[in-house]
Amino acid sequence: MAQKLPYKSLVQLDRNASAALYVQVCNAFIALITKGILQPSDMLPSSRTLAELIGVNRNTIKLAYEELVSQGWAEAVERKGIFVNSKLPTAASRPLPDAHLGPHEAFVWHNRFRNALPSKDLQKAGLAIDDGFPDVRLAPIDHLMREYRSLSRKFYGKNFLRYGSSAGSERLRISITNYLSNTRGLTVSPENVLITKGSQMGIYLAAHLLLGAGDTIATGISNYLLADETFREAGGNILRIPVDACGMDIDYLEKALATTSIKAVYIIPHHHLPTTVTLSSERRLKLLDLAKTHRFAIIEDDYDFDFHYDNKPYLPLASIDHNQNVIYIGSISKTFAPALRIGFMVGSTEFVRAAASLRELIDRQGDTLMEEAFSVMFDNGEVDRHFRKSLKIYKERRDLFCDILASDFEEEISFNVPEGGLGIWTTFSPDINLHKMSHEAGRKGLYIDDGDFYKNESYATNALRMGFASLNEAEILKALKTLKEVLPNAR
Repeated sequence: MAQKLPYKSLVQLDRNASAALYVQVCNAFIALITKGILQPSDMLPSSRTLAELIGVNRNTIKLAYEELVSQGWAEAVERKGIFVNSKLPTAASRPLPDAHLGPHEAFVWHNRFRNALPSKDLQKAGLAIDDGFPDVRLAPIDHLMREYRSLSRKFYGKNFLRYGSSAGSERLRISITNYLSNTRGLTVSPENVLITKGSQMGIYLAAHLLLGAGDTIATGISNYLLADETFREAGGNILRIPVDACGMDIDYLEKALATTSIKAVYIIPHHHLPTTVTLSSERRLKLLDLAKTHRFAIIEDDYDFDFHYDNKPYLPLASIDHNQNVIYIGSISKTFAPALRIGFMVGSTEFVRAAASLRELIDRQGDTLMEEAFSVMFDNGEVDRHFRKSLKIYKERRDLFCDILASDFEEEISFNVPEGGLGIWTTFSPDINLHKMSHEAGRKGLYIDDGDFYKNESYATNALRMGFASLNEAEILKALKTLKEVLPNAR
């Protein structure tokens, strides 16, 4: 006799699915067999019985059984019925599905990311005071897509759909070298440039080439969390260096070097993340001198060089490095649109070649067609026009945002007006719980961070970055009005 199983609940059908009903029935029985709920030689219910149970035509069940037999999961025994194939190996019997049973691991593995903070999904957020991202509505995406389509239609554009160099589009690397020369006075060749999927990939590649188990890398006591996690994942130990109003304390670093050997310094000299402070010229020169003397690398993360409002920005360390100690990392994503993952790494030819080989192990190459389209945007001046247009708009938004903070949040928030970048480092009064604030704001339709992203084992303060660039004037007014309303409930 057929097993007395609750087939009505075990064989679930979706009548709106693209798969035919008999295929769904067939797949349901395969699942019961592979889970051990049905064992070899078990009899299946008659086609009439099963059709009545799950509410389908009898012919649907006959087709499903025929498919099971043709695939070798079942066998038909004349004048007896349909049985699970007796030659199948016996599967370990599993209990019937129970909604109260929790998940379990099928194999042993080491989860090093159990305590990692979840990524921020701002695609689902409505009104948001983010970390300091560009307004994607300003990006000339139509121009970019037009160039993308134009290239894809041309006979030579089809060639970009084949495998290419893991270092990235040669044309874009040439465009990047021209861009760096014109904006930063950094003169390099295309062989010194690797196109990455944003600055985070550049940090990952540099870390895994520089660090081995137990090697030390110096970072700011306040620092970009994902960079810290990358260095640890590569096996590195982190040496924390204080950061003040003039950037990383290089005198402190010099003293530490007397007793500690380091492989690299990770630094964001232009708008330090999270505090937005800028490394002074004196400290820049001293850091380069220490790198030359002690033979360590400098990973310079220059994620938002293009946005500076009040004065001309300092030249990057890479532009004044005459000993090739600096690995320079930049991002087009952070200044254009975060989801368009285009960044670059600049270093010695051998280092870039090795980074390209490492990149190939985790990501064979980037989107060559998109990289080619970006190169056209650089070469025809569209990227430069976008930067100039957005810079004017972002300065106006920064000023409005800061004016409101100064006038309406004087008792709750302290801050300095940033000279550049897309976010403001804001310190809240001690009686405000940032977790409560974030939760209460979310209930009113406003996303704002809870500050955990800026904390580490050596640094914790009641502060967070408040991005102004992605909000237009009306949105700034609404967001800050909402924030003001929820603060009393965050105490």
